[in-house]
Amino acid sequence: MARARATVQRIRRQAGEAVFLRVAGPDGRENRARIHTTPGPRWFAPDRPVRRVHGDASMFVGGLAALLLQSLHPVAMAAVAAHSGYRGDPWGRLHRTSTFLAVTTFGTSDDAEAAVARVREVHARIRGRTADGVPYRADDPELLTWVHIAEADCFLRAHQRYGRRPLDSAGCDAYLADTARVARALGADRPPESGHELALRMARYRPDLRPTAASRDTARFLLTDPPLPGAARLPYALLAAAAVDLLPPWARTAVAADAPAAARLPPLAARAGGHAVTRAIRWALPPAPPPPPRSLPPGRG
Repeated sequence: MARARATVQRIRRQAGEAVFLRVAGPDGRENRARIHTTPGPRWFAPDRPVRRVHGDASMFVGGLAALLLQSLHPVAMAAVAAHSGYRGDPWGRLHRTSTFLAVTTFGTSDDAEAAVARVREVHARIRGRTADGVPYRADDPELLTWVHIAEADCFLRAHQRYGRRPLDSAGCDAYLADTARVARALGADRPPESGHELALRMARYRPDLRPTAASRDTARFLLTDPPLPGAARLPYALLAAAAVDLLPPWARTAVAADAPAAARLPPLAARAGGHAVTRAIRWALPPAPPPPPRSLPPGRG
C-alpha cells in the first residue's frame, strides 16, 4: 500500500511538473515564488473573485477558447498573425501571457504596474495593415477592449462550467470589475464591469466578427497540430473540444468548420472530457505558495 501511494505521488509530481513547465516556462518556479511571496500591497485582496478564477484549472479551457474567439476579429487577428510570433514560438507566447496574468492577479502592485508598462511599451511599437489595407495599431483602445472582453468572457464561462467553486451572480460581476482594472491600465476603452455590460459590449462587436484566412489558420494550428508530444495529444484533444464547446453558438459554428472531428464532440461528450481534463490538471498541479502577511490592496483607483 505504501509503495502504491509513493508511485501515485511520483506520477502526480511528474505530471504536475510537466504541465507547469509547459505553461510557465523554465523560469516558472522562480517567477511563481516571487509573484506569490514578495511582500507588499496587491491590486487584489486574497478573497477577490479574480484570484479564484485565474488560479483555477478551468483557465486551461478558458484560455484556449479565448484565443479562438479573439481570432474572429479580422483586424486583431491580422496584428497577432504579423507580430505575435505565436507559430514560431507558441510556448514563449504562452509563458509571457501566463506570467502577465499571474503578476497582475497575484503579484505586488509595483510588479503589476511594471508588467503593464512593459506591455504598453510593446503595443506602442506595433503598427501595420490588414490584407485588405485596413490600418491598425496594437494600442488602439477598441482592439484592446475586444481582446479583453473575449478573455473575460471565456475565462468566466470556463470557470462557471469547470471551476472548483463557481461564482454566484454578484461574484461574476465582481470578477468583471476586477479584470476591468487591468484592462483600463492597458488602455482599453470602458471595459465592462458586470455581466450585463459584457453582453452589451459583445453584441456591439458582433457585426465585425467573422472567420478569415488568418483565423482559420489559427484554428487549425491550435486544434489540429499543436506542438505537443504524443502522450499529451489525447488530453489536449479533450481540452480543445471543451474549448470549442464553450464558445457562443455563432463563434462555435465559425471555428468548428476548421476543427478536427475530435474537437467537434457533442456537447455532453465535450463537457465530460472538459471536466476530466480540468480535474486531472487540478490534481496534478501543486498549490500556489501562500501570500505574505498583510499583502492588502491599495486604493482601487
